[in-house]
Parts: sequence; C-alpha cells; structure tokens
Amino acid sequence: MHRLRKNKEFNYIYKKGDRVSTEHFTLFVVKSKYNNYRIGFSVSKKLGKANVRNKLKRRLREIVRRDIDVKNFQNYVLLAREGAEKLEFRPLQEEVKKLFFKYEKKKMV
Repeated sequence: MHRLRKNKEFNYIYKKGDRVSTEHFTLFVVKSKYNNYRIGFSVSKKLGKANVRNKLKRRLREIVRRDIDVKNFQNYVLLAREGAEKLEFRPLQEEVKKLFFKYEKKKMV
C-alpha cells in the first residue's frame, strides 16, 4: 500500500482536498500527478493511547486494502473522529465503504 507519511503532505491535502464526512470519519481527496494512489490515516491522541490508535489504523489499512477500490492519480487522508475507536470491525468496514461511496457519488454530480 502506498502511504502518506510527511506532515506537509497531510497539510496540503487538508487545505486543497475535497471533503466528505460520516459520523466517525472524514475523507479528504486531492488529485495527484503520479500514476498511483497514496493514502494516509490520521488518528488523534484524543481517541486513546497508542495501542488503541494503532489498532484502529491497522483495521483501517486492512479495510482499504481488501474492500475499497481506490482510484489511481488521487491522494487520500482518512481522518478518524471520536467514537471510531469503539467500533467493532464490521461496523467500521461498513462506514468506511459508505464514506468512499459517498465521495464517488459526490464526484459524479
């Protein structure tokens, strides 16, 4: 998986990207000049200690890898909000799918 790592990349996407939200997540998307996609996961310290945040990020990475058909030439940041850390895997999966579907639908309009 192609991951965003640098703070300036995250800040650029926050500033320039399109935004779509659900109850527990916000997805930022911006076009990229490169042939592949890149994705970053942002989980605040407000959501819990390191083991809780890392567990959520591992789950999100697995959901995106397995279930989401991400488009090339785009960069994504998936921002977790309060309450996301309490979700079990299946509801987490459904909400992330809904979020990406909502973005695709918004892009079509």
